[in-house]
Amino acid sequence: MLKSLAPIEGNQQPQLQLLWEDKDVKFDVPQLHKNLRSGERVLDYIYHIEDSKGNPGDTGRLMVTNLRIIWHSLVHKKYNLSIGYARVCNTSTRIVHMHSKARIASQALYILAISNETRFEFLFTDVSGETSRRDQPIFASVFDVYHLYQRTYLYRDLKLRGAIVQSGQLVILPDEQVYSQVQGVWNLSSDQGNLGSFVVSNIRLVWFADANETFNISLPYLQIESLRVRESKYGPALVIQTAETGGGYVLGFRVDPAERLNELFKELCSLHMIYGEQPNFGIQYNAQDARQRLAAAAEEAAQSSQFKVDNFEELDERQEREINTKLNSYLAEGCLGKVPSGSRSSQEERDPVYCKELGFAMEQIRDGYKLQDLWNVMPTKMETME
Repeated sequence: MLKSLAPIEGNQQPQLQLLWEDKDVKFDVPQLHKNLRSGERVLDYIYHIEDSKGNPGDTGRLMVTNLRIIWHSLVHKKYNLSIGYARVCNTSTRIVHMHSKARIASQALYILAISNETRFEFLFTDVSGETSRRDQPIFASVFDVYHLYQRTYLYRDLKLRGAIVQSGQLVILPDEQVYSQVQGVWNLSSDQGNLGSFVVSNIRLVWFADANETFNISLPYLQIESLRVRESKYGPALVIQTAETGGGYVLGFRVDPAERLNELFKELCSLHMIYGEQPNFGIQYNAQDARQRLAAAAEEAAQSSQFKVDNFEELDERQEREINTKLNSYLAEGCLGKVPSGSRSSQEERDPVYCKELGFAMEQIRDGYKLQDLWNVMPTKMETME
């Protein structure tokens, strides 16, 4: 990216709080479950959960947020952990036996995470003792929110050369509003520069080249570390420093005239500040609605699996024995060389004639038969038993 910008006196936007919650695994952070960052929302609570590998014997609860999974002990307040969705490699549920004399079978959530080249395995076990919870999808919200997180990366992460523009128009995200479009913007990442356009929305800043719309960048405000107007060898330029989680790039753009550049800079600074106070991470989830849908789907599956006589029709098997006996008789006569009395010789029967119904030549049908008799293999209508 841009490396040749010389700093001069210019405007600078204050830095936002670095987004780490979805990209890290942390343990025993004081008041972790109470100090959520701006824009982070708890989407579901799962109670009576034990961290079987790290804190066996401590009953706690899982908090499913739009950025991570939090477990904290209800017995010892200092024990907790945070698992960012970006570090989750695998999730599954399994049946385990609790450490008790009865060896009660219970449902558990297994999570494999990798952070800083370190492998973490977590096992969160239901210790409520309720047998009814063993067959219920109590961890369904974890899987649902994790899948939503994977599909909403454009709200949080910088994206280069993505399929975000079609026919010169930005593909709008849910809840995204476009505030302005600026044409004639030079991307200074190369010596010759690339001419393109800016699209400024309430979630991100997008630039794409006019000559090749696949050469683009989608930059959420969360990944902008600083905004400046500086002097470069190309003249005044808008300089954007991305956060370390966004690659640590230095991006430079030239906008003419200078008044237009200043207006764009002020607009971006304002949106950057507003978004930092209440960011939108793109995940919309209602745990109560999800449970109702699961219950309805389970009920429908149970009903469909039940055998109902009304859903089937009984056919008269006597008709099967009568299926096109004329065809069988016709074939039998030809194989045995039988020629009905009063008919022509066998040689004459083999002479082809043109059939108007079929549109091609065929062996002349023997006397006593019709083309329809030989054509229908199955009856045109099967009668059902009353």
